[in-house]
Amino acid sequence: MEIAIIAHDGKKVDLVNFLIKNKTLLQQEKIKLIATGTTGGKAEDAGFKTKRMLSGPLGGDAQIAGRVAEGKTQMVFFFKDPLSSHPHEADINMLIRVCDVHNVPLATNEATAQLLLNAIALQS
Repeated sequence: MEIAIIAHDGKKVDLVNFLIKNKTLLQQEKIKLIATGTTGGKAEDAGFKTKRMLSGPLGGDAQIAGRVAEGKTQMVFFFKDPLSSHPHEADINMLIRVCDVHNVPLATNEATAQLLLNAIALQS
């Protein structure tokens, strides 16, 4: 299962802490992580293997949306910072729309992401 990880600057620490908390599950061979550039770098610094796309503002969100549309990415964790504005909001909304169109689970906060991982763990 390919899971995309993305986080706004104000949420990158939260996402990395979430990954560490769920390290055992996320480092199983059946789980592959892809990420936008900076988020992927932070995840790699914490010991996770990721396939890195471009930075979000440079097109990484769109690259991940393309993978969702192609059926390559089965789940998206996008820890959004609701208290900040983002210049690439159109790309963010497009990614959310593509997840909805293709019925791909999308978590925009830690509570929802944890529920999705718990569901994966129950299937194992």
